[in-house]
Amino acid sequence: MSHVVQIQTEVRDVVAARTGCRRLGLPEPVNEEVRLFSETVTGLAVRLRDWRYPAVFDTKTGQGRFDNYGGKWGPQARLDQFLQATFVHVNRLKRNALR
Repeated sequence: MSHVVQIQTEVRDVVAARTGCRRLGLPEPVNEEVRLFSETVTGLAVRLRDWRYPAVFDTKTGQGRFDNYGGKWGPQARLDQFLQATFVHVNRLKRNALR
């Protein structure tokens, strides 16, 4: 049985998400309606390497939704890499704004 997961981490910055995808050699994220295993969601779809379904982020709320079936449909590490690459960009922007 599939389990759609809601994550606490927020992705609101589309430019940062695009930069994170570029850093990891992923396709550019696209705002679209996506069918996960058991539901349809709309948002910024990030297609992670080795994942059956994309991770989808609502950039207004920051909420992310994905279904990797507990790692069977995609390793959690791929999402973690994307989030890290995205937040590196966000933190650089904040650091530069403080200068």
